[in-house]
Amino acid sequence: MSTLALAVRDSSTMLRRNLLHARRYPSLTLNLLLTPIMLLLLFVYVFGDTMSAGIGGGGGPDRSAYIAYLVPGLLLMTIGSTTIGTAVSVSNDMTEGIIARFRTMAIHRPSVLIGHVVGSVLQSVISVVLVGAVAVAIGFRSTDATGLEWLAAFGLLVLFALALTWIAVGMGLISPNAEAASNNAMPLIFLPLISSAFVPIDSMPGWFQPIAEYQPFTPAIETLRGLLLGTEIGHNGWLALAWCLGLAVLGYFWSTAKFNSDPK
Repeated sequence: MSTLALAVRDSSTMLRRNLLHARRYPSLTLNLLLTPIMLLLLFVYVFGDTMSAGIGGGGGPDRSAYIAYLVPGLLLMTIGSTTIGTAVSVSNDMTEGIIARFRTMAIHRPSVLIGHVVGSVLQSVISVVLVGAVAVAIGFRSTDATGLEWLAAFGLLVLFALALTWIAVGMGLISPNAEAASNNAMPLIFLPLISSAFVPIDSMPGWFQPIAEYQPFTPAIETLRGLLLGTEIGHNGWLALAWCLGLAVLGYFWSTAKFNSDPK
């Protein structure tokens, strides 16, 4: 069997293993999925009128407009939330001894990480679809987006999921236990809260605006918002792409270096 065929076979096996774990133990995935859904319902039905009036410059509440503004940010937050489960899963593998067993077997070594990454990206896409379905059910509409813009939006979500997943894998590898992995990955949920997901950056205090602007979630949110709602994207598209590629490359080399290092 060629090296490529061996890599594909072993990676497929590891992917099936991770998907089976997710199916047998769905509580972690469901708990992480509930966070963006609860935030969506909270901000729409509790804060929706007030937030929409403020964003509209005092022109009166428009909950449907705020739903449209809110959903792109929560879709990306869903990805960040889902990847926390990846960090926990990787940490469990490292601490429960299964990785030590894999090291003694004649398998393609990177396939262990590839299985985690591909499985996490698939779970992220499914989670985004579920959150998107809830958003549509409560009134979100994207009538102006073309087929090409929908395809670009989907590609951005997948690329963002891939980038955050590699970072989450690295966080799981350096964590001594599952609890530490969950804590280490908390910025993946916290960063969207201080981005443009809920309110425009120019409505924030001046000293806080650079914190919200110069981080990976804000350009990705603005790009997704532009693709789905027809708002101005500007330089955010290139920034989002740069953040995704940079984080993916950083996470890949960090994770593989840590995984291939000799256990202490």
